[in-house]
Amino acid sequence: MNIPAQIAVLILLSAMSGIANATTYSLPENSNDNVITQFHDDVPLTRVEQNETLLDVARRFLMGQTEIVRLNPGIDRWHIKKDEIVRLSNKRILPDTPREGITLNIAEYRMYYFPPTQAGGTPQVMSYAHGIGRQDWKTPLGKTSIVRKVKDPAWHPPESIRREHAENGDPLPVVVPPGPHNPLGAYMLHLAVPGGYLIHGTDIDKIYGIGMQITHGCVRMYPEDIEALYNSVPVGTPVYIVKQPIKVGWLDNTFYIEAHPDLEGEETTLDQKFDVALKLIQKANNQNMPEFDQQALKQALKTLDGNPVALYKRLPRQEGITAPVAQGSHGGYFHGALFS
Repeated sequence: MNIPAQIAVLILLSAMSGIANATTYSLPENSNDNVITQFHDDVPLTRVEQNETLLDVARRFLMGQTEIVRLNPGIDRWHIKKDEIVRLSNKRILPDTPREGITLNIAEYRMYYFPPTQAGGTPQVMSYAHGIGRQDWKTPLGKTSIVRKVKDPAWHPPESIRREHAENGDPLPVVVPPGPHNPLGAYMLHLAVPGGYLIHGTDIDKIYGIGMQITHGCVRMYPEDIEALYNSVPVGTPVYIVKQPIKVGWLDNTFYIEAHPDLEGEETTLDQKFDVALKLIQKANNQNMPEFDQQALKQALKTLDGNPVALYKRLPRQEGITAPVAQGSHGGYFHGALFS
């Protein structure tokens, strides 16, 4: 694995014993900041303790398949040798939604749950990896809510899905009973969306499809994650389903951008991505265009690894005035096309 030489301090994480539930972040002290960080070091790594797959590492560290593959482009996802170093996620930019209930950003295969803050407690957000609808069975967007919760559900596959399976030589029964091979897993949350869309677990046969476009439109989670979410959220919890492949945000006077690849069946050019990024940067700066590191932006939109990249720093606020300053040697206002 190639790690940039200029990164001086790395955090090497040991393998977790067992599998934890959710990655829990404290929300920034400044309510206007929206970048969350798990570790203080810039690039957290783990040393693999045995021959395994990159997908095994992803599940152990609460990541999805697409996410960990993008962060480790030089690694064979199906075979990692003992003592090989794997890069993990660290910072995330919160989606542009209210900080309440659940947000699903299907562009990053990631869920954010904002639990109620206890008296005297620190506001937190819990993040989970999940799978989404395939190109021909898209997960719907919009605001909805949880209307029903079911433990050990039976699956009644719709006629359209039964017909698809039959055409592929894999006929389905009218009812799939609860159990380890039930595609819904052990828990499901009904959404108030026409068509019967769910947030649910997964069967043991498709455990590594988390973090991919794999479902018939529902949101699929790791078994331990859906159990934790099921036990945490009440009926009536608002759910925001959005598609935000490019996000921007602040943390401690540093401005970041986070970019993810297009979903299957979608294609936007670099220039189109850049136009979206510029509008988001301007919106986050009171409709002003600050000086920023254009090369850092260009690289983020080309790499599309989902890792937040710093674009510039600003001086701390003094008497209500904020003065942005360029970060690095490539700062400057945008003039003309950046991509050729």
